[in-house]
Amino acid sequence: MTSSRVLSGIQPTHGSFHLGNYLGALKQWVDFQEVHDAFYCVVDLHALTSNPDPKELRQYTLASVAQLLALGLDPAHCTLFVQSHVPEHNQLGWVMECMTGFGEASRMTQFKDKSSKVGNERIGVGVFTYPMLMAADILLYQANLVPVGEDQRQHIELTRDLATRFNSQYGKTFVLPEGYILKQGAKIYDLQDPTSKMSKSAESLSGLIELLDSPEANAKKIKSAVTDTGREVRFDAAEKPGISNLLTIHSILSGKSVSEIEQEFEGKGYGDFKSAVADVVVEYLRPVRARTLELLDDQKYLDQVLAEGAAKAQAVASKTLADVYERIGLIPRA
Repeated sequence: MTSSRVLSGIQPTHGSFHLGNYLGALKQWVDFQEVHDAFYCVVDLHALTSNPDPKELRQYTLASVAQLLALGLDPAHCTLFVQSHVPEHNQLGWVMECMTGFGEASRMTQFKDKSSKVGNERIGVGVFTYPMLMAADILLYQANLVPVGEDQRQHIELTRDLATRFNSQYGKTFVLPEGYILKQGAKIYDLQDPTSKMSKSAESLSGLIELLDSPEANAKKIKSAVTDTGREVRFDAAEKPGISNLLTIHSILSGKSVSEIEQEFEGKGYGDFKSAVADVVVEYLRPVRARTLELLDDQKYLDQVLAEGAAKAQAVASKTLADVYERIGLIPRA
């Protein structure tokens, strides 16, 4: 029996997820589907804020779905769907925009960061309203838990504020969601800049471990990872961020504790340690890559999974939206 409902989403902005995506969020998606009523969404509408190439967006969306299945999401145990297949997201998104103050939206950190880089004249309005659509994504499904990265915490707080505001003004309608931030391993750092989170927005992809990269490419990246000038394999995030990042990756993927790995490499150099990390990562990702490529060759199956997921999602979303519309005074269609 499920204890509560979980909702989370990921953008299809690249051809491959990276290890930071997996260890920071997707790994827990797989765990949660066994104990919660889990709804997982590829948020293609959110991806439009970056003005993607249409052909690439289609490819990336299918690649995202295939990777999620390859990583262990099971359509029998969760609802996996694409955001644009459920139009209620846009419809509730508009209601959330009307509930949000301009100053409130202006304080969102991600908007401030992005607008400061390109300027207010060049940034799309969709970046400004992104958090309201994200609130709609969550509230449509009456989610109790929302597994997100630390950088999304502010958006969860806004979602709770909007739900509370709506409930106060129109009567109890929405469940107040809780953000679930994974503690250990929530932040995997860039191999070339171990003080920055592993991210597709990095200047170079050489610091990313991509799930669909060849084993040879990922092994080379790990062996070229930036470390300090010492030789001791020891966890010290402040003094040895590069080695600490590799220890974290090894520990999570191998199941060994950090102290066990430290003991294993006592008296050995960084070269031996990096080779071992490369072996662990390559072997862990090998079946994921193989299964993803297999699924991408079976378009019929992917279409079936998404059609069934959209139907299950819409059954929940349409009820929530109907309740919202009735409470705010919109007359139902005859």
